[in-house]
Amino acid sequence: SGRKSKSDGSWVGWFINLQGNEFLCRVPYEYIEDRFNLTGLETIVSNFHQALGAVLDTEFDTDYGSFETDPESTVQLYGLIHARYILSARGIDDMCLKYQRGDFGICPRIYCNGQLMLPVGLTDRIGESHVKVYCPRCRDVYQPHDRYAILDGAMFGCSFPHMFFMQLPHLLPEPMPEKYT
Repeated sequence: SGRKSKSDGSWVGWFINLQGNEFLCRVPYEYIEDRFNLTGLETIVSNFHQALGAVLDTEFDTDYGSFETDPESTVQLYGLIHARYILSARGIDDMCLKYQRGDFGICPRIYCNGQLMLPVGLTDRIGESHVKVYCPRCRDVYQPHDRYAILDGAMFGCSFPHMFFMQLPHLLPEPMPEKYT
């Protein structure tokens, strides 16, 4: 496709490059343009069609920093599309690169020996909780660094870490021998 790439003046390029949005991956336009991937979102996101137009905008004017549409709806729509995309084979691959680079941080528990973590939502409903990070070794959920704590947890969903390791079982670490309470 002749679409522009990262940091290209598109709304998506602008949004995923905002400070604090580093947990997000870029959802390809082909995925967003496939109506099947948007099923049911019209009833969840207000101003759905305008928000979709903004998400697909390849000439977003970042100089003015203004939206012609409702910015909250646009962010919500992209977040919900992102949550679906990262469960797809290509999305899991994209998130795997971020995971292996350590983009999501390491577990704060000493006994986890620097175990890499994954983002997770406590709910799949937008606006209910912020993103958390999940350690697959101790199987606990932690508050991410403040920089990322503003992201909505629904942008990742509550099943992402489990689906990730179902698709990539070789990355699942051995659990800790003892769990401390």
